Amino acid sequence: MPDPADDRFSNSYDMFIRGQEICSGAQRCHDPELVTQIIEKKGIEMGDGLKTYIESFRHGVSPHAGAGIGLERVVFLYLGLDNVRKASMFPRDPNRCTP
Repeated sequence: MPDPADDRFSNSYDMFIRGQEICSGAQRCHDPELVTQIIEKKGIEMGDGLKTYIESFRHGVSPHAGAGIGLERVVFLYLGLDNVRKASMFPRDPNRCTP
């Protein structure tokens, strides 16, 4: 969600441990008109999926936020591993996209 005082910034955050990002979070945009403006400003085509998504907001969405913790990164740091891939059960990279 853009910062109401300055739209160059967002209402979001990152949490770090020992210089490594372990969590990201943000306030979600709940205003359908603002979501539409942001999509148009970025030049994204408004397909059926986005139209349905925005239309659902017109039925009422209260202000909300969320966060996601990178559990593999926490384990990687806690155990002092030399590679974050060693903390993941199914590590992926451009050459390996499935378990």
